[in-house]
Amino acid sequence: MSISIKSQNDIEMMKIAGKKAASVLEMLDHYVKPGVSTEYLDQIAFKYITEDLKCIPANVGYNGFPKTLCTSVNNVICHGIPSEDKVLKDGDIINIDITVIYEGWHGDTSKMYLVGQVPAHAKRLVDITQECMYAGIRKVKPGAHLGDIGNAIQTMAEENHYSVVRDYCGHGIGQIYHEEPQVVHYGEIGEGLVLEEGMCFTIEPMINLGTYHSKLLDDGWTVVTKDGKLSAQWEHTIAVTKSGFEVMTLRDEEDFSVS
Repeated sequence: MSISIKSQNDIEMMKIAGKKAASVLEMLDHYVKPGVSTEYLDQIAFKYITEDLKCIPANVGYNGFPKTLCTSVNNVICHGIPSEDKVLKDGDIINIDITVIYEGWHGDTSKMYLVGQVPAHAKRLVDITQECMYAGIRKVKPGAHLGDIGNAIQTMAEENHYSVVRDYCGHGIGQIYHEEPQVVHYGEIGEGLVLEEGMCFTIEPMINLGTYHSKLLDDGWTVVTKDGKLSAQWEHTIAVTKSGFEVMTLRDEEDFSVS
């Protein structure tokens, strides 16, 4: 397994890309509401990325993916394709996943949105999933293991009677969109790759209300829960620093502390 170690200059470029990716999600706050199609959200995002941010939307054409955003609603775990036919309704939860390329460097992040008045059980899943991601991030430091991250996420999810998706995971990132290592969101403390300063990767747990089993739809992209129950996901791009970590896609709205 060949892991790319980024220099401080590399990480500074990734921080710029990450901030730009985060700004897409912040911009979309104003548009995610009942009656809006996921296709409309995709068009707004494409215009903002290309015209305002002067960046490249990394998803467009990536391995044949047709859109700027991944829009995963309710029981969609990941990789939902925006569509005019998919109109958001009151009570939906939606994950919007965006990656931008700035001067060759990728910024990758996603956020859950609550559409209108969302049932308490759905909001709880969304909130706990975010806390699972944060729990994993807090384990990042030189000398830690990837298993430490996965274990923290899995423990929190299962303590809340949720399950962790096994078939999809986080990934290394830099000038290449998806590179080593694979960052699974379950595992054992002390197992897996040992982290080093300069490693950069995403942590993006997918947490299900029911079982962790998933199913790929006929479009070749959309992944749904096999039991039809809700799923939630959050994602940040992380750099391993000398003393711990840096979240390169943090949004202004987030109240996230190391402890």
